[in-house]
Amino acid sequence: MPATGDGRAPGAADLPGAHDGARVGHARSHATTGPATATPPIPHPRSRAAHASHPSHVPDPSGPPAADGPADGGPLRLLVIEDDASDAQLIKAAVADSGASIEIHWARGLDQATELLAPPAPWARRGRSRTPEFGCVLLDLAAPADLPHPSDASDGLEGLHELLRRAPHTPVVVLTDAAGAELGAAAVAAGAQDFLLKHETDGPLLARALRYAVERKRADESQRRLVEAELRGQENARLQRHLLPTPLLDGAGLSFTRRYRPGRRRALLGGDFYDAVRTDDGAVHVVIGDVCGHGPDEAALGVALRIAWRTLVFAGLTGEALLTTLQHVLEHERRSDEIFATLCMLVIEPGGTGSDLDSLGAGERARLYLAGHPAPLLLGRDHEPVSLPADLAGPALGLLPCHDGQAAWPAHEVELRPGWRLLLYTDGLIEGRVGAGSRRLGQDGLADLVGDHQAAGLTRGRLVDSAIAEVEELNGGALTDDVAVLLLERNPVQLILG
Repeated sequence: MPATGDGRAPGAADLPGAHDGARVGHARSHATTGPATATPPIPHPRSRAAHASHPSHVPDPSGPPAADGPADGGPLRLLVIEDDASDAQLIKAAVADSGASIEIHWARGLDQATELLAPPAPWARRGRSRTPEFGCVLLDLAAPADLPHPSDASDGLEGLHELLRRAPHTPVVVLTDAAGAELGAAAVAAGAQDFLLKHETDGPLLARALRYAVERKRADESQRRLVEAELRGQENARLQRHLLPTPLLDGAGLSFTRRYRPGRRRALLGGDFYDAVRTDDGAVHVVIGDVCGHGPDEAALGVALRIAWRTLVFAGLTGEALLTTLQHVLEHERRSDEIFATLCMLVIEPGGTGSDLDSLGAGERARLYLAGHPAPLLLGRDHEPVSLPADLAGPALGLLPCHDGQAAWPAHEVELRPGWRLLLYTDGLIEGRVGAGSRRLGQDGLADLVGDHQAAGLTRGRLVDSAIAEVEELNGGALTDDVAVLLLERNPVQLILG
């Protein structure tokens, strides 16, 4: 119902005693009710007949909460809950005096107001036009609350409490008399956006209070959504942290350093995954992998593959049998046939742990399996870092079927001399750019870079952190791909010579 040029709702005629500039509640004792007209001054949904006779005045609200006000820039739709018709007319006159574009609807009590505030049932929405929501509610605290079970300990705010319960997303301004200023302040503390004293409220003040109430409610809703988003973010962070693995290497005599950086902003988990466990036979199993893509689906798939890998290792599988089974897991868990995962797996055979004199100076042997993944760097104490051989590498998991023998991942035997260190990583670390051109760092560039940091005396976490920092510096900023880096090394034996 658009407002007229003077700010009054169509069909809302002045009553005797309701004049321009009137204050709300001033003329309650001498305002009289004029003759009945075909169109009531303020729409009033008293009965089904009123709904049928004045369909344009009785809306059918639906859709999202009303705190945002008119979505199309039209008049503010105000619902007045007032049991006294003369006071309702004074409110209408004050609105007209303000010149504000406000469309007034009237309800004598809370039950009638709820019919207008509540969205229709889903079945009732079909085939019906969408009616704008109410932008604000003006509640006279003296209006009947229509409570089914009134409280014995009355605080004068029963109607407000019930209104906030039934329409929690609609801004509310309350009206009270001069003696009820403290009650108005209590109403604001209880959830109303503002309160007005009837005998001190004129049109401009009323319009300003309504406008501010809408803005305060919008700010409150924004703050609530922000808090909810922060809580969800904290829950997601805790969940993602718990999905990162805890290596099980007790008794292995190895030092294990890992760094993990998802490419997605505000994420703790990406498509990269890693794990390391020691089985009962003394063998150490290490894996690092990368699911193509960067979204939450890829992160979830990476977690599934890591958990499946650990389970298969403890079940006794290794080598090609393990990788074949892991590909079957990938094929069943991925959301499309184009999803694949690269993987590097290392099995360090038991023995040569340096725990006794017979093993001092003895080397160790390991089996390396590559499925479309970069080969690890071997960091010796007496030579520059070198990439382990990748000539026996097989395809990435999920690219070729296993049943016809196209996918094969043979083992490459690796000899690890005393004092060995192995750097395993995902391709996010080597695909960063070098300078402003298109040249990528690559495996050779990473080997040179790590060698320089190793020659400077950096070890373990400092070595890994400084290498990643320089890679990002060469790239001109943070790396956009997920990055996982593992540094596995045999703990040196401390000798005491007497």
